[in-house]
Amino acid sequence: MNPQSTKDGGRRWLTTVGTKMPRTVVAIDDGITADEAFRLAAAGAGLAWHGDFPGARNLLAALSRRCGTAAGKPFQEQRNHRSRRARILGRLLVPLDPGHVLPLRRGPDVREACAEVFGPSETASLVSLRELLGIVGAHEWRVKGVEIPSLGAKIHPHHGVFSPVRGEYVDLVARTPLPARQLAFDIGTGTGVLAAVLARRGVERVVATDNEPRALACARENFARLGLDGIETLHADVFPPGRAPLVVCNPPWLPVRAHTPLERAVYDPGSRMLKAFLDRLPRHLEPGGEAWLILSDLAELLGLRTREELLGAFERSGLEVRGREDIRPRHPRANAKEVTTLWRLTIRAAPVPD
Repeated sequence: MNPQSTKDGGRRWLTTVGTKMPRTVVAIDDGITADEAFRLAAAGAGLAWHGDFPGARNLLAALSRRCGTAAGKPFQEQRNHRSRRARILGRLLVPLDPGHVLPLRRGPDVREACAEVFGPSETASLVSLRELLGIVGAHEWRVKGVEIPSLGAKIHPHHGVFSPVRGEYVDLVARTPLPARQLAFDIGTGTGVLAAVLARRGVERVVATDNEPRALACARENFARLGLDGIETLHADVFPPGRAPLVVCNPPWLPVRAHTPLERAVYDPGSRMLKAFLDRLPRHLEPGGEAWLILSDLAELLGLRTREELLGAFERSGLEVRGREDIRPRHPRANAKEVTTLWRLTIRAAPVPD
């Protein structure tokens, strides 16, 4: 990952999400009221905290409460609200000394977590507290791992790589009958969890692609942990060269713009990846083979895409549906009406002439 670094006041600006250093940075401590801090942050000022660490977290929580809620609003209004909230909360800043040492009293040791994301540091820096907490949380997930029952093992996500905490799509890949075992492509591998499931199911060779270097590094580490030597990783926009009898893809589910690198695992503006996958698939799927496209119907529930549009995209790409596997999500934050589907797609046969 290549964080943005901007020198300001003797400290670099560190971020993984591309936000810019606030033009005005105000030094504050626990003498400031939450209302005044919110007024400054909402106006665009950065708030450089100089109190103890628990005080910074308390202020962040107070700012969050003052941002209000958009619950019950239409999807786009909720996204706009979350975007504004993220901007305001991201303006509460904390210092890091050389070596990513957090100098605040009663602060945690963040050195290892920051080094994983930003690399080594020999200079002082400023970082958003909200982003720092996310980095620390991601490091804890990386160490702890996510249990994948169908693997009988854990997957360890890296910061910025989508974690398979919603495991129903993994279950679909684990239970759907394999059309072949000699070769499979895993498109947009992320943590590598689906490639690992295919290898554990007996697929002899798996080629896993992704266009994010951090995802490929994460996948390679997971394959090494699991002792899976038959999986190749390749940096590619979508497909590797050649054809396979099985192609698996779990693309982002919502066709709207992503605001952060992590959101690119969920949001696919204009369905760019989905369309690229479907349009190019006939050139990479062996005749008679299957492509497993995994999609939630959440976009349909939110009015962002219709089922007719999805089926029409299949038809325009020369594909037909051989079958489908459905599953309800188990995650408590999932939409209660949501269904995740594994579409079994094949190349449509040319009509037989009379």
